[in-house]
Amino acid sequence: MTELQLFIGGLTRIDEEGQSTGIYKHLVNGSIRIGREGLTGDIQADRRVHGGPDKAVHHYPAENYPLLAKQFPAIALRLVPGSIGENLSTRGWDEHSICIGDTFALGSVKLQVTQPRSPCWKIDHRYAIEGVTRYIADTGLTGWYYRVLETGEATAGSAFELLARLPGAISLAELWKTWREHRPDPERLARINTTPGLTADWRKKLADRETWLRANANARVAAPSTMFHVKPPPSLDN
Repeated sequence: MTELQLFIGGLTRIDEEGQSTGIYKHLVNGSIRIGREGLTGDIQADRRVHGGPDKAVHHYPAENYPLLAKQFPAIALRLVPGSIGENLSTRGWDEHSICIGDTFALGSVKLQVTQPRSPCWKIDHRYAIEGVTRYIADTGLTGWYYRVLETGEATAGSAFELLARLPGAISLAELWKTWREHRPDPERLARINTTPGLTADWRKKLADRETWLRANANARVAAPSTMFHVKPPPSLDN
C-alpha cells in the first residue's frame, strides 16, 4: 500500500516587496474534491510557474526528504512531507520510476504526469537556508506535476494506482538529466519533445534549446537553460 497524504494551502506574504507564496500547506483530513485546476482550497501565488490545468497537482516523494536532510542537517527536523509545497505525498514512487504521460488513479480521480517541478527560490525562503533550491536542481529531486484527466474525490490513504504507461516513455530523471547536460544531443531533445503528455512550456524549452544547439554546433558556450526560478526584482507597482 502507498502511504498517501494530501495537502492544501492559501497565500502567505513573504517580503516587503509584496511577494507571496502558496508553499505553506496543511494536511487534508477527510475527503477533498480535485478539479481541473487542482485540490479545492489550494492556491498558487505565481501561476506563470505553478498551477493551471497542466500543473494542477504537485507530487513530491516522501523518500526525497531524508536525502535533503542528509545534505542540510540544520533543517532536518523541518524537512517533512508537505513542507516543500506539494499537494500529494507518497512512498514508492520517485523521479526514476515516474514517466511523462503516466496516468494514475487517485480515489475517483485520474491524473496524468506532465512535467518536473522546476525548483523555485521560495524553497530557500521556506526553510530559511540558502542552497536547497540549487541542490534540488543539481540532483533532480524535483517532484512533478499532474493534469487532471477525470475530476473526482480523494482522501488520505486513497488507493494510488498506475493505470497506463506509454511505450518508450521518458522518466522524469532522464528528462531532467538530459536537460541539465552542458550540451545535450539535439536529436535526444527532439525525441523527448515528442513524448505525449508533456506540457507546452517544456516543449517550447526543449525546441528552443534544440534550435540553439543546432545553430551553434561549433560554439564553445553552452545553450542557455534555467534550472530553477530565481527571485524577480521588486515591482515598481509595489
